[in-house]
Amino acid sequence: MDFTIHASFLPHSDPDASLAFYRDALGFEVRKDVGYDGMRWITVGPAGQPGTSIVLEPPAVDPAVSDDERRTIVEMMAKGTYAGITLATADLDGAFARLQAGGADVVQEPTEQPYGVRDCAFRDPAGNLVRINELG
Repeated sequence: MDFTIHASFLPHSDPDASLAFYRDALGFEVRKDVGYDGMRWITVGPAGQPGTSIVLEPPAVDPAVSDDERRTIVEMMAKGTYAGITLATADLDGAFARLQAGGADVVQEPTEQPYGVRDCAFRDPAGNLVRINELG
């Protein structure tokens, strides 16, 4: 079988702040912006890769999630321990400079990891860890 990753989901606590981070700081395209019953789902993705998207969604909207679980999710988001994504770029230093200049929350400056990857990390406005690996 031949699979591709079509979409990944990350929670947002402020859709406008998340939109600004992914669209303005990372330069992603906005593919969909859908509201329903006071909630908002925003689909973004890298230019030139229409088949790969990130859906920024309200946290814990699944009706099967209990109130206690919902509280735990919100607490974990606030600590930055709930969700994350790893991106990759050929220009890690340029990406880091752009995000840092845009006021993104720096977690780790570009670093050569002992396991052979050079990367950096940020938190998006909802606290999600966004790690960026250098290609090549």
